[in-house]
Amino acid sequence: MRMAGGIGMKENSSISTLGGASLLLIFAVLCFTVFAVLSLSTAKAGDQLSLASERSVQEYYAADTEAESILAALRRGDFVEGVEEEDSVYAYSCPVNERTRLFVEARINGSEYEILRWQTAIDESMIEESWEVWDGVSPFGE
Repeated sequence: MRMAGGIGMKENSSISTLGGASLLLIFAVLCFTVFAVLSLSTAKAGDQLSLASERSVQEYYAADTEAESILAALRRGDFVEGVEEEDSVYAYSCPVNERTRLFVEARINGSEYEILRWQTAIDESMIEESWEVWDGVSPFGE
């Protein structure tokens, strides 16, 4: 009887060891799967960010090229529609995207010129909605 009991004990201990190893393997596979999904989503987010950055750079340099062309025409003495002039200071802007413009101001005196402003900024005329901002006063009159 002792032998039979001893054999049975070995079978039970090997089954419990096999169950523990299986649980450990399942947990490891689950962890690797979660890490793979996280890595994939991070790579996708990075790809979207790089595409947005590429588009932003292309839009800026297209506006920059247009602004340079207008400046060259003004230096030649050509009339350019949409350019405002006051005391030899010429001001104009070129669209970069839906919300941003490249604003340029240049002083032109004969063959010499000086760039006073070459700046991208949000075009406030393109903003359609206004946000109400709390002014610090309670609306209940307290």
